[in-house]
Amino acid sequence: MRRPRCLCELCTCGRHRCPHKPTRIYDTGQQPYLTTEYVEKYPKYSNVSPPQSLKPKQEYQAHRGKMEGITTFKSDYLPYDIVKRPFRVPEQYKPKTGEIQLGTTYQKDYNAHKIQPATIVRPLERKHTTGGKLDTIPTYQDDYRLWGVQRREPNKVDHTYHPPTEKFGNSTTFQDDFVPRELNPRKSFKPLCMPKLSDVPFDGITSHRTSYIAHQLEPKFVRSKEEYRPSSKPFEDLTTHRNDFKGLPGQLAKSCKPENTKVESNAHFNGLTEFQDRFQTWSVSLPEVRKTKEYIPPPGNMDFHSTSHLDYVKHQISPVVPIRPVSNGRRIDAPFQGNTTTKDDFQAWDSCRQEIIKKHEEIPKPTGKFDDLTTFKSHYTPHEIIPAQSFKPLHIVLPNSARFEDETMYRTEYTPKKQEMCPANYPSPPGYIYVNTDSHGHKFFRQLTPEISEPSGNHVPKEIAVVS
Repeated sequence: MRRPRCLCELCTCGRHRCPHKPTRIYDTGQQPYLTTEYVEKYPKYSNVSPPQSLKPKQEYQAHRGKMEGITTFKSDYLPYDIVKRPFRVPEQYKPKTGEIQLGTTYQKDYNAHKIQPATIVRPLERKHTTGGKLDTIPTYQDDYRLWGVQRREPNKVDHTYHPPTEKFGNSTTFQDDFVPRELNPRKSFKPLCMPKLSDVPFDGITSHRTSYIAHQLEPKFVRSKEEYRPSSKPFEDLTTHRNDFKGLPGQLAKSCKPENTKVESNAHFNGLTEFQDRFQTWSVSLPEVRKTKEYIPPPGNMDFHSTSHLDYVKHQISPVVPIRPVSNGRRIDAPFQGNTTTKDDFQAWDSCRQEIIKKHEEIPKPTGKFDDLTTFKSHYTPHEIIPAQSFKPLHIVLPNSARFEDETMYRTEYTPKKQEMCPANYPSPPGYIYVNTDSHGHKFFRQLTPEISEPSGNHVPKEIAVVS
């Protein structure tokens, strides 16, 4: 019996790989891990398109006809006139006469029992031993066996590029048609940027120095200070509220708050409550007081001398006298004179804002039309411009009667081959039947044998496996 073949073995293009899941002792039934060596290392090809699916699209096909808006509810429903429900006037409450019996069956049938306080139930004190050594082997360590799995070598064909050893000796059309020429640079007519030094000594006379006339300043205008003059008319302190407001007699607003009537009773208070009647005193034992041990002083004499006390030498040092000025306790009853040299010598001047001093225009404004002729316009003489001759070759295609050689190494050495479809591209490879998928993610297929003619004339297909 031949064994089934995996999808990796059926692939002829080297692009199909099964997902390699980690080694497991027991199959957990999880989905296969789709990270493969093909996805990680193999480049993507743009000219290979995946096979198109012939499965019809599950789209909703709307009805083409016109929809009638009549439903069974609209056709069968008949509207009725709605009549309001008559309102029933509630009867007036009348309290019943007589006394209310407040006794219950619980008060009659209940018998009070004497209850003792519950004792505290504490769990027994458990001692955990930690001196023993725990020597156990887990089930995973006992059952697990390490498998020596070797990594499979990829079946990828090595398509490495080998450059040609011979030198490419064909010349181009640009090399054949182009004739190198010497470049003649144009002569520059730009003047040299050099400063022209003058031999005449510098004369520092300006129009401001020659035309300016110094005038004597006028004396400063001082405005006299006005004295305050109070108004002779009396001050009117009446406001619009005092003039317009007239107090009208009115009554105070009545309060809607109910009267605070005190509920009193003439019966004598007994001083007994339900708590005093039903409360039973329990005998409570006092907590045990732990007696502290009496302090017993150690025998012998205590030596209070320390190394600092024995080695310390006392010095006679007088305290530091604070350096303070001698204060003469003299008090003068004369009034304080707050005059200072600044107050005596400084006199406040009445300052006012100085007016803007404008100079008279000595140069009169020009009149008439403005002549916009400049020295450049008056002295400039235009010259005729002669454009420079271009030595650039003309862009003209030269006719050539020779035949164009368009043969390449690819055209001469290429041999067309028949494109074969990889059987792993199909959902089920032709000539194979799906068997199962193991826990590692490998899909196994078994090859079908062709029909064999038997003496009885019956054709029975048989399954065989291909030996890899």
